Amino acid sequence: MELSTLLMTILAAGVCLYYFVLSKLIYFERLKIRYVQPIPLLGNMAQVIFRRISMAEHIQNIYNRFPDEKYVGFYDFTRPTFIIRDPEIISMIAIKHFDNFCNHRSVVNESLDPIASRNLVSLQGHRWRKMRRLLSPTFTSSKIKMMFGLMSECAENLINFVITESGKTGKTFDINDLFLRYANDTVATCAFGISVDSFKHPKNTFFMIGKEGMTFNAWKYFKFFMNRNFPLFAKLLKLRLIGSKIEIFFKDIVSNVIKARDKQGIVRPDMIQLMMEIRNKDSGSEFDIDEMTAQAFVLFAAGFDSATTAMCFMAHEVGVNPDVQNKLREEIDDVLRWTDGKPTYEAINHMKYLDAVVNETLRLYQGPAFTDRICITETEMPPATPDGEPITIKPGDAVWFPGFSLHRDPKYYPHPDKFDPERFMDNSVDKSVYMPFGIGPRICIGNRFALIEAKIMLFYLLWKCDLEPDVKTKVPLVISKTSFTITAEGGFWLKLRARNSKAPVVCLSNGHKNENQR
Repeated sequence: MELSTLLMTILAAGVCLYYFVLSKLIYFERLKIRYVQPIPLLGNMAQVIFRRISMAEHIQNIYNRFPDEKYVGFYDFTRPTFIIRDPEIISMIAIKHFDNFCNHRSVVNESLDPIASRNLVSLQGHRWRKMRRLLSPTFTSSKIKMMFGLMSECAENLINFVITESGKTGKTFDINDLFLRYANDTVATCAFGISVDSFKHPKNTFFMIGKEGMTFNAWKYFKFFMNRNFPLFAKLLKLRLIGSKIEIFFKDIVSNVIKARDKQGIVRPDMIQLMMEIRNKDSGSEFDIDEMTAQAFVLFAAGFDSATTAMCFMAHEVGVNPDVQNKLREEIDDVLRWTDGKPTYEAINHMKYLDAVVNETLRLYQGPAFTDRICITETEMPPATPDGEPITIKPGDAVWFPGFSLHRDPKYYPHPDKFDPERFMDNSVDKSVYMPFGIGPRICIGNRFALIEAKIMLFYLLWKCDLEPDVKTKVPLVISKTSFTITAEGGFWLKLRARNSKAPVVCLSNGHKNENQR
């Protein structure tokens, strides 16, 4: 009797699971929205999970498959997701009806990673609004300007290392490693108030701990997908995404820096100082050490990983496009002349062609493949097609804004696969179809920081060095299939040599042609 009862229970559970999954997989069919046929449990994610295609290119294929639809259905495993193709609807969701779609989908479990889950990206609803309001003054142009000198010192350390290592003949570098160290030092000094030189001291604790925390191997990707898609199982299995070692390290740094400054009256132009001022002005805000650590950590994570990859793409495109490199260097030389060799924040920040190079790189290689929102209030959506019917998005439904796909749509960007900074020189780009940092009130709060960090790096690099492709340089770049975010397969490699050498800036030493020469 007990055995039969157990069998009946298992059978009933199986039937319930089957119908639960089935009901999910016919979600868009009921709404009469076009979609790609999913498979059980994996939905439309099988090709990505088994590394047949990158996430960005997978979404782009689906985006291109339905050119006449304003939005289409996608199954993120078993979760129905709306991929919004129409810029007007994206603006409607992200701006006009922001209150109905104010949350991101969390990938960090609050009970497993208590400090990391309190960062601005993970926070939702009222808690996000409160923290955003508190932190926004930290990232104004005037506050970023205060950090300019600190960033410039880090860039000088980078260039001195490159020139010393490359000598007169030049050297091929893994530029991801170079920029990882530059980004590490920049965030260490600007966010945590710690002076680090990862070029003179390549195995310093801050860099090694950061690299350990931010390097995604197969196990960490598994934990990421479990926390993102099956949070209950992740919690049951205690799959921490960040881990106590990393949290304790950064909490100790923040705590020790604050204690030292409180005791000695030290004032320094960095994020810790600005958060201390928030704490002092608003004692009722509960802006404690854990909150400070969470916000400093998310800036570190973004600066260490996302900003590094973006700068790698920038250097790559400048290196394989000599016309771009020469024009950018002319602008740099002009700035050096009228600043008497002492570039200022205003001078670098207002360089039009440098700005265009950075913007064009971010168009082609937006960090994440999409920006997400979760519905919290029932909202009516316009029809997906002219002859369709309006639909209602319900609380819990997910929507994606496919920035990578929009940025490469010939409808909005002529010759979209060509690296062409000139398209940003005449203000012809439709800003509603340009979202490298997101869109609406939840746009990345650190975008000004990331932009000036990248501009300073490019300025100093081209001021002092020539960039050349090497046999390891892949042209065109291939998007990696093993990373959830957008990066290059095989890494980033360039030959760098001290400027003013007799070697000319060539297009490709391996005989290939770049995109602009085809």
